[in-house]
Amino acid sequence: MTSLNIVTLCTGNAARSVMLGYMLETLSEVNGASWSVRTAGTHAIEGQAMSPRTLASLEKVEELGDHHYTAHRSHQITLDDVLWADVILAVEADHVSYMATQYPEARDKVVQLRTFCLRAPLDGPAADQVAAVALNGALAELDVPDPAGGDQDTYDACARELWDLAQVFATLVLGDDTVF
Repeated sequence: MTSLNIVTLCTGNAARSVMLGYMLETLSEVNGASWSVRTAGTHAIEGQAMSPRTLASLEKVEELGDHHYTAHRSHQITLDDVLWADVILAVEADHVSYMATQYPEARDKVVQLRTFCLRAPLDGPAADQVAAVALNGALAELDVPDPAGGDQDTYDACARELWDLAQVFATLVLGDDTVF
């Protein structure tokens, strides 16, 4: 199975990257993949818990099973994360731009999640898929909207959207035998 170090990236590391991180961990476990997942933000305050709405949204995705969600603490992306990662999955085009200016080392491994799902080659090693998509850049219209400031329904919709995208990512990286 595919061994992969993944960083999920949003702004504050309190909602989208957290949801996506738990989703990818679940898909890795269910499929027998060897994925290590870290979550981070481009403008995170270190050590903050995820938002209560994020927690409630995660708990509503039945396929995620049991996780110790309250252990999450926000984390600002660092050079160590960039060097560790095989892929950095950003949920917004602005996050891809941030990484290009702050961490040019990430150029071939940072991709916008939805862009990857739409444009990744259907075969080949994950690193090659990521590098091919990274060349295409990112588009704001493909962002996963930030639920911050929204009501619980907004967070739930974000979680459902991320769950769908996480499953597409897993299928592209692991192949047609992916289990959900």
